[in-house]
Amino acid sequence: MKNILLAVCGLSPQVITETLFALFQQGRKVDEIHIVTTRAGKEAINANLLNPCDGKYYKLLNDYAIDFHNIAFGHGYIHTITDKNGVELDDITDEEDNELLLKKCLELAFQHTADPETAVFFSIAGGRKTMSACLTLAAQFYGRRQDRLFHVLVSPEFESNRDFYYPPPESLAIELRDKEGHPYFKETKYAKVTLAPMPFVSVRSQLTDDMLKTTKDPATLLLSLIREERPQLVIDIPQRKVVYRGREVDMTPSRLALYAFFAMQKKDCSRENTDCRRCTDCYLDMESILAHQEKIADIYRRMVPNRDFAAMSDTGIMGLTKENFNSYKSKIADILKQGFGLGALPEIAIDTVGVRPDTCYGIKMDRDRIRVIF
Repeated sequence: MKNILLAVCGLSPQVITETLFALFQQGRKVDEIHIVTTRAGKEAINANLLNPCDGKYYKLLNDYAIDFHNIAFGHGYIHTITDKNGVELDDITDEEDNELLLKKCLELAFQHTADPETAVFFSIAGGRKTMSACLTLAAQFYGRRQDRLFHVLVSPEFESNRDFYYPPPESLAIELRDKEGHPYFKETKYAKVTLAPMPFVSVRSQLTDDMLKTTKDPATLLLSLIREERPQLVIDIPQRKVVYRGREVDMTPSRLALYAFFAMQKKDCSRENTDCRRCTDCYLDMESILAHQEKIADIYRRMVPNRDFAAMSDTGIMGLTKENFNSYKSKIADILKQGFGLGALPEIAIDTVGVRPDTCYGIKMDRDRIRVIF
């Protein structure tokens, strides 16, 4: 039986050597190691574990007389989380990042549980809590009778120490910090590293044969059964309101006209790729926004068709300037914040990128989640 360690890791690569140490102490051999991490996590693993000069991974194997040729592990076994354009993520910061993380965990779990002659050790000791949760979910979907889910418990005083990677055969004193931050030294022989098996309920037997025999996206197929649909942003021109996450807010015609203009700008984007993450192709600089004055004015006229436009102030929405644009943008953000909460603003407010004089404006949300009703 071939044993594969599949682990998540953040900026503390110590969890990998600690997990290996704990497995070795229980007499569990490891034939292959795969790590799910971010770009920054990959750099930490390469620098601290796989450095050919003083990498702690090689030192662990040498200290405990384990031939590194017997374990398949190296730079090619580190799986970084990437967006749809192949760009490695620095961190897991929002819902979309978490979906990419979950997709990676599901893909690797699917891949390594396909062979009945393997056993997978899922290690959830490292990274953010969401990383542990995603790998646990992957184990629940694809785990088999021979697979195991592990957490690693380390003595608290050693757990947060950057110099502790595992207890070496010959104890040595390392510098620790007490609760007040004062330094003191303690021998590594007092460090306890415990492998804690975690029970999990596998639903693999409930999956269809097609799901288990094909490599098509398991995340889409499985999560579609239980996941909450991503919310749409609806801008209702006749009703003069904005709807998001089941809530709605009223907005004055002038502010709604400007907001709807940016929504339409996003909807009219000609890029074939509908993934708008980190894309600002539809964003406009101030000169371009002012050049669209008539389009903004036309949206406004739809909401107040009986108004005497000739008598309107030339400093309002019918005479947009850089100064009053910033005022409108700020007030729109305040309304969205009051209606949908501060957490919604990064996705649905009028976003700003670049520095003066090259500042551009747009809405970050994917265009297929925006609807404008006339």
